[in-house]
Amino acid sequence: MTNPLLADWDTPFQIAPFDAISDDDFTPALDWALAAHNVEIDAIAQDGDAPTFDNVIGALEAAGRDLDKVLGVFFTVAGADSNPAREALQREFSPKLAAHFSEISANTALFARVAAVWDQRGALELTDEQSRVLMLTHRGFVRAGAALTGAQAERMKEIKGRLAVLGTEFTQNLLADERDWHMDLPETDMAGLPEFVIRTAHTAGAEVGANGAVITLSRSLIVPFLQFSTRRDLREIAYKAWTARGANGGKTDNREIAAEILKLREERAKLLGYKNFATYKLETEMAGDAESVRDLLMQVWQPAKAQAEADAWVLAQMMQQDGVNDDLQAWDWRFYSERRRQQLHDLDEAELKPYFQLDRMIEASFDCASRLFGLAFEPLDVPLYHPDCRAWNVTRGGEHIAVFIGDYFARGSKRSGAWCSAMRSQAKHPQVQTPVVINVCNFAKGDPALLSYDDARTLFHEFGHALHQMLSDVTYESVSGTSVSRDFVELPSQLYEHWLGVPEVLSTFATHAETGQPMPQVLLEKVLAAATYDMGFQTVEYVASALVDLEFHDGAAPADPMARQADILEGLGIPQAIGMRHATPHFAHVFSGDGYSSGYYSYMWSEVMDADAFAAFEEAGGAFDEDVAKALEENILSTGGSRDAAELYTAFRGRLPGVEALLKGRGLVA
Repeated sequence: MTNPLLADWDTPFQIAPFDAISDDDFTPALDWALAAHNVEIDAIAQDGDAPTFDNVIGALEAAGRDLDKVLGVFFTVAGADSNPAREALQREFSPKLAAHFSEISANTALFARVAAVWDQRGALELTDEQSRVLMLTHRGFVRAGAALTGAQAERMKEIKGRLAVLGTEFTQNLLADERDWHMDLPETDMAGLPEFVIRTAHTAGAEVGANGAVITLSRSLIVPFLQFSTRRDLREIAYKAWTARGANGGKTDNREIAAEILKLREERAKLLGYKNFATYKLETEMAGDAESVRDLLMQVWQPAKAQAEADAWVLAQMMQQDGVNDDLQAWDWRFYSERRRQQLHDLDEAELKPYFQLDRMIEASFDCASRLFGLAFEPLDVPLYHPDCRAWNVTRGGEHIAVFIGDYFARGSKRSGAWCSAMRSQAKHPQVQTPVVINVCNFAKGDPALLSYDDARTLFHEFGHALHQMLSDVTYESVSGTSVSRDFVELPSQLYEHWLGVPEVLSTFATHAETGQPMPQVLLEKVLAAATYDMGFQTVEYVASALVDLEFHDGAAPADPMARQADILEGLGIPQAIGMRHATPHFAHVFSGDGYSSGYYSYMWSEVMDADAFAAFEEAGGAFDEDVAKALEENILSTGGSRDAAELYTAFRGRLPGVEALLKGRGLVA
């Protein structure tokens, strides 16, 4: 193999040789890998031997390794370091991949062999994991339309292909809107901004080629601008640009795309015999059905809305005292909330931020993993896809278990948000492979790079996902790491956030960027005391998004999603100065793919468990209790999707939790 994507990777831990890979390599590598995968699939489908677990399910698990290599590299760089060539390749690859996997799920000979193994499952001597993999494989084929025939089968292929194209367009439109907008910020417009925001704005200006400071749509820049700028007119401009992503008209507008996606999802569900897409999607989740999701969200919505309304009244009074004769608006909330936080908790973001250096927070996340699970992190000097990236060899007891890559800084070539993915997942079949895991964030670059407390929580959150991948210890890749129910996948990540708030972690790693001194005890206490500050606002903006997502899919697809969104929010009585965290045109979780569609609620479903899970440590005597950490790894972090999620949590905690711990943790009940 001369194509570097397909050759054997003679690199440390077989990390992709990024310095040898060019964009021209992707198309021929993908075409070769797809053809090779087809040969493997045909061999399994046409095997003359009687179907067994090994020659059907095990063979499917072993197939497509070259395809995994190619796609692992491509989707990493396409999401985190895009360019026009890669965007064009995404548009080309999306329908090609959708067609490829549709052909596999529609392969009647292959499905017949899968069904034959499923039918004889009671007579097979399978391990628990093999039984689980067999069930998931059979169910996956059925839910993908394998039982459909004739015109219905053809229509399902068309729907999948079109959805793949639309998801790619949605993502690229959003990236274009985020990349193309900035607001020049001359010195005369910097009133109220602390030095760290001004410094970051200058760095952003250099990144976009501007002559001076700018405000971009990066969350790490626009949020502090909205918190501190005394220029209400500029806050309004910035906020409206931020919330208008994907809805600016022209070729990057996502509104019609969202409507078509919802319509196609409904048709897909009905082809499979479900009354709507939510029923189809939630069938395999812990929640099970839309009513269970709605019940949880509304239990949280009512106290959160009451808190937000009380806070809004206070903020409006503050604005009136400033002589602003207007209603409290969405671009006012963060500004007056930040001022109120300073008054209530004597906590100034400008004073706090120097204590949250990116490098020290990375160290903190590693140290917690070391104390909990015995992991060690050694820097790796290997070529990666961007100079901002860095890599570590992850070991335990001197034995290599994973490679971890961190890509932390915002840039125009990276889509917004933060995520964790595995360029290679852990497995032992057909041979042992250790994971290569990547965390991607969008923090503002600086020297040193300084985080907000919320940024630091994001870092811990994504590293919790990484631990789920790195500590995985299963046989089959299809149930490895984060391959679990969508409303269970956020448990490890949200649980890991709790360690950032452990006093001994902050006192050790929250050191001042200039003096090196640890955070003073009095400031540390203020940080912890303010942990649930403004939680009414945060909860309302999240739950509003989750409920809109649910209502979009639990019923007929709306012809006009924006009108339906407005109706849902009006019915909820959302405070006028709070918007959805993710409005429809930039709701990438829901419209860039099917991952979180009808499933954005899952963060809150998992939070019910993470609040209860961290309580297990507190009840045992501390955040680093060895026995609880061992139970967490054995029952959740190492098991992937090899067992049912509710079963895994019950094995860890002895029971399933209620919503009370969540409400208490958010400060929404006494």
